[in-house]
Amino acid sequence: MVSLGGSCSRCELSGRDLTGAAFTGANFLNATLVGANLRGAELVGSNFSGSDFSRADLSGAEMVGANFTGANFSSANLTGVEAMGATLVRARFASANLTGAELNGANMNGAVLTSASMRGVEANGATLANVSARSASFNGAEIAMSNLSNGDFRNVDFRGAVLNGARLTGGQFSGANFSDVEFNRTDIRGANLVGARGLSQDQISRACGDASTRLPNGLTARSCRSISLRIVPAAPPAPPVPPRSRNFIVASGN
Repeated sequence: MVSLGGSCSRCELSGRDLTGAAFTGANFLNATLVGANLRGAELVGSNFSGSDFSRADLSGAEMVGANFTGANFSSANLTGVEAMGATLVRARFASANLTGAELNGANMNGAVLTSASMRGVEANGATLANVSARSASFNGAEIAMSNLSNGDFRNVDFRGAVLNGARLTGGQFSGANFSDVEFNRTDIRGANLVGARGLSQDQISRACGDASTRLPNGLTARSCRSISLRIVPAAPPAPPVPPRSRNFIVASGN
């Protein structure tokens, strides 16, 4: 297995076959990996802030506890990635495929998820505040106790998702589909749900709203006494112990 470690700021690795490569604890700030093959790669605890992974294949990659602040994953394949506790602040996932990803406790504040597939993701206790997720799919996703406040979720497919205890305050949800969504003590105070589809009074009655909650005609929100939705991101697991033998290659910039 190939290992790439140390520091390699602005490395050019576009189109490289890095299947199963290990970047554990590496610093690849502003690296370029456009179209790279990173299937099953280990990026645990590494710093890829500002790096470009657009059109890359990261299916099955381990990204636990890594820093991807401002990284670009547009049109990338991230199916089944493990990114618990990862920092994905302001990362771009436009048209990316994150189906089945594990994002529990991840920080995606301000991320761009426009038209992304988040089908079946596990993002419990995650931060999805201030995101732009218009026309994304969260079909069957688990987003319990997560923070979705002030996000743009217009025309999002939430069918069958679990939003128990999640915070939707100040979010825009016009045209979103909430069929069969679990809303137990979901905080919808100040959320705009006008034009949302699939909502029933039973769902809204289980949620917590107020006078500023905007709902489709015929639905009424209830207030929850002493509502306190404490969202605590899950701590990422400790980085794995390196294998006894590996070919160690320090990538160098061009």
